[in-house]
This record gives sequence, structure tokens and C-alpha cells, in this order.
Amino acid sequence: MDVHGRIREVLAETIREELAPEHQQLSTEDLIKALRQRGIIDDVMKELKFVTDVNETEKTSAPKPSTHFVDREPPVLKKTNIDPTRRYLYLQVLGGKAFLEHLQEPEPLPGQICSTFTLCLHFRNQRFRSKPVPCACEPDFQDGFLLEIHKDSLGDGSKMVDATTMLSICDPVHMVLIKTDTFGETTLVASYFLEWRSVLAAETGITNVAVELLGVGTESKVSVGVLNIRLEMYPQLNKTLSSEIISTQFTLERQKTAEKERLFLVYAKQWWREYLQIRPTHNTRLVKIFAQDENGVNRPVCSYVRPLRVGRLLDTPRQAARFVCVLGHERAPVIGGGGGKQEQWCTLLAFLCRNKGDCEDHANLLCSLLLGFGLEAFVCVGTKAKGVPHTWVMTCGSDGTITFWESLTGHRYIHRPINPDDPPLAEQPKPLYPYRTIGCIFNHQMFFGNCQPSDAVEVCVFDLHDESKWKPMSGEAIKSVCAPGATSAVPPFPPLCASTIDAAVTSNEIEVQLRILVSEHRKDLGLSTIWDDQLSYVLSPALAAYELERTTGVSAGNEEFQDAVRRAVPDGHTFKGFPIHFVHRNARRLFATCLRSPFCEEIICCRGDQVRLAVRVRVFAYPESACAVWIMFACKYRSVL
Repeated sequence: MDVHGRIREVLAETIREELAPEHQQLSTEDLIKALRQRGIIDDVMKELKFVTDVNETEKTSAPKPSTHFVDREPPVLKKTNIDPTRRYLYLQVLGGKAFLEHLQEPEPLPGQICSTFTLCLHFRNQRFRSKPVPCACEPDFQDGFLLEIHKDSLGDGSKMVDATTMLSICDPVHMVLIKTDTFGETTLVASYFLEWRSVLAAETGITNVAVELLGVGTESKVSVGVLNIRLEMYPQLNKTLSSEIISTQFTLERQKTAEKERLFLVYAKQWWREYLQIRPTHNTRLVKIFAQDENGVNRPVCSYVRPLRVGRLLDTPRQAARFVCVLGHERAPVIGGGGGKQEQWCTLLAFLCRNKGDCEDHANLLCSLLLGFGLEAFVCVGTKAKGVPHTWVMTCGSDGTITFWESLTGHRYIHRPINPDDPPLAEQPKPLYPYRTIGCIFNHQMFFGNCQPSDAVEVCVFDLHDESKWKPMSGEAIKSVCAPGATSAVPPFPPLCASTIDAAVTSNEIEVQLRILVSEHRKDLGLSTIWDDQLSYVLSPALAAYELERTTGVSAGNEEFQDAVRRAVPDGHTFKGFPIHFVHRNARRLFATCLRSPFCEEIICCRGDQVRLAVRVRVFAYPESACAVWIMFACKYRSVL
């Protein structure tokens, strides 16, 4: 329906008819009356449906195509009628300018793969993602997002929110700009908190803002580019607020936040002085009270953790640990050498949208998920071997059992402390975990500094109620700056999104690509390639068992797999298999890594009599488009001795 075109025709006609005689002023009401008379407004209201993406769960996986192009069916669009009793903020991104880093980029040719920008938004438990646009000096963002503004308290849920109530909603719109390069690698370009309430003073209910995005990490003072944003209230406000009221509200909020932060800083300094007076060596311990986020803002570490419930996306704490460890691990980038670790703790939205982050981001997310599952979880700050700073997660069982969770691998370790006062011949537990020292532990409500004589993890006793072992911080002080909504500086946590990856289709795609790569590689070596489909299929149960073992720690189904392989390999033949695990889906990179392993290379380049090759790929999808990719290469050939 060409709404704009029809409205323009009617307006032109109305202005011709009404304005010709006495050149009077036409008000908005007159124009709307004209549209109503011609029935256009009713048509528009009937047709006004906002389109949202649905992940169709019932969709069966596409059959394996004959070529290696999968016809992806376009996502099924579900129409959601707009609820006229609710307030919405319609946020349009109308292009960007001055992205000077891309000044020299040539125009992408049609069909050519190029780097893209994607904008991710989070507002009051709703998440949105723009269409990817090619990177350019003036990227062509043309996207609209319909944000619903609820009133939290019950009772008011059904009432239309008025301007004064909306003025008290201090949640910003968190916008994260991600760049995806031609290989599918993502980088965080900018993270911005948009203050949307200026629209409450706009006479027309529409306001245009140019948002200057600043870089992240070491470049947090450098401009990346400008986005043109248009904000519109829907339905229009009956009564707008004056801009003085809005600026006064902002000033009050800023002052309140600054005062809370100042008081916490005074308290933290006092706490640190007391901590140092216990033992002078404490100043070398890793006690981290503040950490910088991607925008270079110092925030208390407790504000990076919060109980996070994920609905039905994850079922068990161990599955949560598996999900966190398949998110990619990447150090914060540093320009130039020097080997210093650039520290950057990301907000959760930036971490999830990039789908990768440093060990601190993984530990904060895992701790939040475990707290959501009702466990008593803490993030531990300390060191690994060679004194490398590291963070991991710890849970305290109700029976006093201490379990360490490594957020980068999903491994769990039970901690049994060594008693240094035991006689020398007493049997001591041998620690299996990689951690050496521990300086402090924290979660969303508590912070403890380790004040035991030694900060070595193996002799550490986790009796958190004993203040001679762990110096606590005041829970009230932490709550004043870290509780949700305590200050405007602490961004709310976004919800997790279900996976958009179709595991079966993706497994097929990667498998077809790997077969082509293996055949080409063997051809270069002067070898022919014959695939054994039955043997490939028989490898499936092994891959499923490996993933199950990584998630639950329980290994199952190995006997059936071994039996099937014995039946598939005739007498006098040799079977070799090599499983390998990845967390990305780039077939060329997967293949290059496999070739670097001598075992795998031996299978792929196998020579002999009656050589048959097999490959099986199994993708396991997790929330947020994270995935575990298992590949098994195998070959069977006649043993000629």
C-alpha cells in the first residue's frame, strides 16, 4: 500500500480546494479531517501492522541440496498489531556520516562480499538488530525500531503512560555498533547510551538527533562517526513537557548519580586503606574494586554481575557453562606492542553482540547465569601460571563444597584446601585447577578481599563469614551503586536471544564445503578421493556423545559407536578417525586448522589400497548464535604390510 503517495495526493487536492479562495492557514486538524473524509486514515489503521521476525521451530531442515548453495527460505514474518493503548517510541536510524576510517573504501560491486556494519539495540528488555549495511564513510542505515515503553509497577500496566511518568523512566536506549569483516569476524566499533526523553518536549512529538559515536577501549575519546536518529512518540502526547523541566530532571539525575558514586569512592578508599594496614604485602594482591568498561568508564566490579534468568533457552547450570565457553575468547585489542594487557570489561550487550570477549566477560556472564539458577556464585580475580591475571567463577555449595568453574573451557574443579600445618608426610590433595593466586571475590551483592597469610589458591580457605580470612565490603555501599536502577551509570541487562542458526542446514553446508576442500587438496597431491557415505553417517553418534560429555560430564553410547565402526570396516582394513572441535563456522579456517594437526593431515592425505574417506560435521546451536562445531575426519584402507 503506497500510503505516502496517497496521502500526498489528498493533501495536494485539499490545499488546492481549500486554500485557493482566501489563502487561509490550514491546521493539522483540517488535513486530518480531509484524510478521514476520504477514508484513508481508516485504511492505514487497518493495515498498520508491525512486522517481527519469528524463528519457526517447526520448520524441518532443508534437504541436502545437489549443489552447495542452500536456498535459505526467507524468515517467516509474523504480523503484530500495534496496541493502541500502549505508548511506543519509534526510533528511526536515517543513515550515518563521517565514518572517516572508511573514507577510502571503494563502492562494493553487486554480489561482492564486503565488510558490514550492524546496529544492535536494547531498551527495557527488548532487543533489536538492524539490517547489515556495507561499511562506508556514509553508511546507508535505513531502519526503524518500535520500542514499547511499559510502566513497571503492576496496576499501571494497562494505563497509557503519560509524559510525566515517562520522564521518570531513566533507562537509556543502549546502541552497539558491530563491524563484520569479509571472513565473518566481528569487532566492536562503538557502544552508546541514547537519552531518548528529549522527545517528550517536542511540539510535534518528533525530534531529530545527530549522535556522535566514540570508539571503544583505548580509542574511547576518538569519534568513529555520526548517526542521524529520529525519535517519534506514538500515539502522540496530549501534553508535551517544557524543555526546562526535562533538563532539570537530567541535572537532578546526574547529581544524584554523581553523589552516590562519590560516596562509594570515599568508602572504597577507606576500605582499601584498612585492607593495606592488615599486611603491607596486600598491595601486590589482585583486589579489583573498579573496572573500565568498553567506553573507558570506571564502574564498581559488582555492577557487571546480576542474576540472569534465561527462560527456556538453557536448562541447567552446566549447560550454561557450556554456552559461555563456546562464545569466542578474544583479548581486548591493543595498538602497538609492549605485551601489556589492555583491560576492558564489556557491558553484556556489547559482549553478546560481538559473540566474543575476554575472560572477564565470560566469567561475569557465567556468574550471572549461575546466580539466576539459584546458586551462590562469585567471580574470582587472581592469577594463573606465570602470574598471568585471570578471572574465573566459584560456587559455594550449602554443604561447604567449593567448586571452581573455568568460563573459557566449561571445566569444573572441586577445591580441597591444603593445610600448611599438616605434618610433612600427610597425604595432601593434588590441585587439578590451573589457578595460582586469588585476590578477591565478588558478586552482585558482596565483595570480599582475601586477607589470609598467603593468597595461593591451594591453601585458601573459603570461609566467607570469617573476617580474619576475607575482609567484606558493606552490602549497603555496594547496593547504593550496583543495584539495578540505583544509578543511571549501571546499564540494565539485556535478555538472551534464541539461536537463529539452523543446526542441520549449517552442518550440511560445512560438510559439503569440507568435502570439496579435501578433494581439491588431495587432487593437488595427485590422489583421487572416494567418499563413503555410510561410514560418514556412522560417525554421527560419536560427535553427539562428545558434545554431551562436554555439557554434562557424562560419556554415553561409546559401545554402539565402536560396534558400528567394526561392522563398517571389513577384515584386513585399517580405520583411522580424528575428531576436532571449533566455535566458528568458517569452513576454510576449519580446514586449515585441521591440516595443522599431524593426525588429521595423515587421514586427509591417506595413501593406500581401497582408500575410502569420510567426514561428518555436527553443529550444536546455543543462544545468541553461539555454536559448537564438531568435525570428524575418518578413513579406511586395506592394510598392505
